[in-house]
Amino acid sequence: QGKFTLLRDTRTDGSFLVHHFLSFYLRAGCKVCFVALLQSFSHYSIVAQKLGVNLAAAKEQGQLVFLEGLKSCLNLLFGEEEEQPGQPSPLQFLSGSRGELRALFDFVRASLAPGAQRSWRGPVLLVDDLSLLLSLGAAPVAVLDFIHYCRACVCCQLQGNVVVLVHSSEDSEDEENELVVNSLCHHSDLILWAEGLATGFCKDVHGQIKIIKRLSLWQAAEQDQVQIYQYKIQDRNVTFFAPGLSAAVL
Repeated sequence: QGKFTLLRDTRTDGSFLVHHFLSFYLRAGCKVCFVALLQSFSHYSIVAQKLGVNLAAAKEQGQLVFLEGLKSCLNLLFGEEEEQPGQPSPLQFLSGSRGELRALFDFVRASLAPGAQRSWRGPVLLVDDLSLLLSLGAAPVAVLDFIHYCRACVCCQLQGNVVVLVHSSEDSEDEENELVVNSLCHHSDLILWAEGLATGFCKDVHGQIKIIKRLSLWQAAEQDQVQIYQYKIQDRNVTFFAPGLSAAVL
């Protein structure tokens, strides 16, 4: 509890990590606020069913609060969003010039606030993916402020967890995105970095994942623990193995 986990992908799609954490926390009985900017609810629901989780039921029970970013963006841009008095759209920065994410943070805080209905095990904020906020016009400082306040609220005050996915590239010319990614790496308790194989496509090995435990974040004299595994994504699960020990090699 109280941890900030950064999911980072380079030359590959790290969405399988998002699906894992979503199903993991729902099965664990946690209250989850899912800011889904990349895909629709039906997409996440279909994948979750394969993992044995019913997202629709979780929404009805109040365990899952789902923000469908694609739908909200279209409604705001085409003027179809009906805002409630005192309750602006979480993505209202799209229609403003300031580009701040205060409304999105207020949505997260209200979604995970302790309620009198049913006590869940712990609050969790899941974002897929943070890089899209920059593409939608949010400033890098606003994105970093948003994550800072989410960590202060969810991790520190509520003793919950924050899990965020970002995209990165070594040769990217998107300086704003790389600035956000590098800043988040310095503040993360755990980094799961999925990378594509440098040798290219392989049907038996889809990529490698680097697990970085940020021990230096709390103890200055300690070095970060780094573990590297290769993985293969299957229909209902992901197989991990040490580098060079795939089924194709053995």
